[in-house]
Amino acid sequence: MKFLKKLFKFLIILFGLLIVVLYITDTDYLIKAVRTIYMKGHTTAFLEDYKEFDNQTIEASNNPQPWPNHKNYNTVEATDVLKNANNDWGTIAYLIIKNDSIWFEAYYDGFGEDSKSNSFSMAKSYVSGLMFMAIQDSFIKSLNQPVCDFLPAFCEGNAANMTVGDLSSMASGTNWDEAYYSPLSITTRAYFDDDLAKVMNGLKMKTDPGKAFKYASGDTQMLAMVIEKATGKKLYDYFEEKIWKPLGSENSTLWQVDSEDHDLVKAYCCIASNAKDFARYGRLFKDHGKWNGKQIIDSSYVAKSIKPRFAESPEYGYGWWLHHQLGKDFFMMRGHLGQYVIVQPEDNVIIVRLGHKKSPNLASDGIYTYDISLYIDEAYEMMSKKN
Repeated sequence: MKFLKKLFKFLIILFGLLIVVLYITDTDYLIKAVRTIYMKGHTTAFLEDYKEFDNQTIEASNNPQPWPNHKNYNTVEATDVLKNANNDWGTIAYLIIKNDSIWFEAYYDGFGEDSKSNSFSMAKSYVSGLMFMAIQDSFIKSLNQPVCDFLPAFCEGNAANMTVGDLSSMASGTNWDEAYYSPLSITTRAYFDDDLAKVMNGLKMKTDPGKAFKYASGDTQMLAMVIEKATGKKLYDYFEEKIWKPLGSENSTLWQVDSEDHDLVKAYCCIASNAKDFARYGRLFKDHGKWNGKQIIDSSYVAKSIKPRFAESPEYGYGWWLHHQLGKDFFMMRGHLGQYVIVQPEDNVIIVRLGHKKSPNLASDGIYTYDISLYIDEAYEMMSKKN
């Protein structure tokens, strides 16, 4: 018994020392990581982790606009290839929207059409759109306005040359390290730290800004801080005002914030919504910024968003991923673990896939995982059976 008491006392002291070390080394965010993710059996963020964090609510539209069902609604079964992929990769929602009508929909693993799940980096497309809307509203002068005008931490050296457009196109030149599975990476710190602005303001310059594409979630987070400073509005309020309500969203949604005290959205990720409401933003850009005949975002901004900024990086525009397949050009919202809203405007097709993981194997280009091609191929295979 004495041995057990001594052992227990030793473990308590060891645990206390560990906590002290975490605070001394400024890695106390790991306590939150262990509590919310790792102790629940996950090695990275997961679809329903929004329940473990502080969130702000974005209200549903005052004029909700349900998607109509297509005349061929669910008359074709998923292909065997798609069924196997959905099972292997933990799909929770798969939709095909044709001519602005639901052509096919299926939900899995206990999720339904109104179930919330984490958008992850699909949120970046929304933030980029809000930047263009802030330009449209004259809160931001142009893509060429210096970030320094809004964020004083980026007014020295090369940082002074960084523009708002550099953030939207992932060309900031900062030392952000996009590593999801390392507990000590800045990506992990940003996900769990309760003062996200402090983390962002600590970034340093690594290369000249505006020269090349380098995927960095920190760029979108900084862009959100710019938009808030420029508009004088919380990003979640601006999002509700400019996008969520005008697009007739049927459900309220949640956007994770770093903490109740600092109340800064995790802008590079973490909108909890459903497949049909996520799809609305794809439709907006498919229709050149119009929603039911009303111009929500200028068509020139839409066109710029879905064209590559850098010839060396044809896969990315301003907040949107770009992909060529089947002789067609697609643009997409894309998030961690395989969250996708994939748009083909000429065919008037939107494909939405949400799920627990993506395929591990890379496509030949090394940029996209194979699952993206599969979701597109199988959607077109299904649609070919009903002309």
